[in-house]
Amino acid sequence: MGLKISTTMTQVKASLKYLRIAPRKVRLVANMIKGLPVARAEEQLKFLPKRATLPVLKLLRSAIANAEHNFRLSKKSLHVASIMVDGGPTLKRGRPRAFGRSFLIRKRTSHVTIILEGVAERAGKAEEKDPSPKEKKQKKKA
Repeated sequence: MGLKISTTMTQVKASLKYLRIAPRKVRLVANMIKGLPVARAEEQLKFLPKRATLPVLKLLRSAIANAEHNFRLSKKSLHVASIMVDGGPTLKRGRPRAFGRSFLIRKRTSHVTIILEGVAERAGKAEEKDPSPKEKKQKKKA
């Protein structure tokens, strides 16, 4: 009778909606951290000179906090499984042009979703298999 440790992959999700940065620009940052361990991803985001790094870093830290608090996962076991950047609603503004015309300016927004994967270890009793008839007889004799 021993202690059995079973490991399961757990996914943790966090999302950021209506970020007022164009999805094309946020994807540049998101693609840099895809597949990295969270400590390395955090380090990358701290030193990247892009405007989108701050909201993505905040989202990553939120996902890490979700994993630690809700799923009891350690930060060391987490990595960025996927990060998706989708377009949100576009704000339309007008800009005056020559001859009384107006030009449409599109102010794009983004929806960012991050999924972290971590290994959750659960300790429990080791499963004992049913003894065969021969083993039963040997136990009775002893």
